[in-house]
Amino acid sequence: MSEYRMTQETIPERSYRGMTSEERRAQRREQLIKAAINVYGETGYRQATIKAVCAAAGLTERYFYESFGNSEELLVASFQIVTQQMHRALSAVGHAPHPSRMHRVSAMLHAYFSTLKQDPKSARVFLVEIRGVSPAMDAAFEASVSTLGDGLARATGRQGAGKSLLSAGVAGGVIQIALCWIANGYRPSLKSVVDSAAELVMVMADRQES
Repeated sequence: MSEYRMTQETIPERSYRGMTSEERRAQRREQLIKAAINVYGETGYRQATIKAVCAAAGLTERYFYESFGNSEELLVASFQIVTQQMHRALSAVGHAPHPSRMHRVSAMLHAYFSTLKQDPKSARVFLVEIRGVSPAMDAAFEASVSTLGDGLARATGRQGAGKSLLSAGVAGGVIQIALCWIANGYRPSLKSVVDSAAELVMVMADRQES
C-alpha cells in the first residue's frame, strides 16, 4: 500500500474571512504603519515603543516581528508611505496644465503645504522625526528633499548647468519655511505661506538664470 504525502504545493492555502495568509500579513503590516504614523506624530519616534505601536494597531508584538526587524525598519516604511503620498500629489499637480510658470509653482506648493496641514502627524514623520535617527535615515530624507527640489526646479522652466544647485536651494528654502510654519501652529494662513514660498522659488530661479 503506497503512502500518500501531501507536499507544500498540494496543500491549498487556507483562507480566513476570505483572505489568504499573505493578504492577512499585508493587512497587519499596513495596520502597523498607520499606527506608527499616529504614534510618531503624537509622541515622536524616539519616545515611541514597539509595544505602543502594536497597541495602537490592535495587534500583539509577535506580529510586529512578522514584518519588521526593529523600530527603525518601521520608521523607514512609514516615511516611505508618507513620502510616496506627498510626491504623487505634487506630481499630479505639476503635470496638469497651467497658464504660467508661477501658477504651476504655486499650485505645487499649495499641494505641498495643504497636505502637511491636513495631516500634521504625517507631516511630523515627513519633516521632523526622520532626521538624525541614523545615516541611512538621513540619506532617505535627502533623497526625498532632492525629489521635491527637482520637481519645483522643473516647474520654474529653468534649464542649464546650475539646475542641480537650483533644485537644492529651492528644496532647502521650502522645507525651512515648512518647519517654521509647523512650529508656529500652521500660522500664517495657507495662502500666505504658499505665496511666500512661491516668491522664494521664482526669485532663486530668476537669479540662477541671470
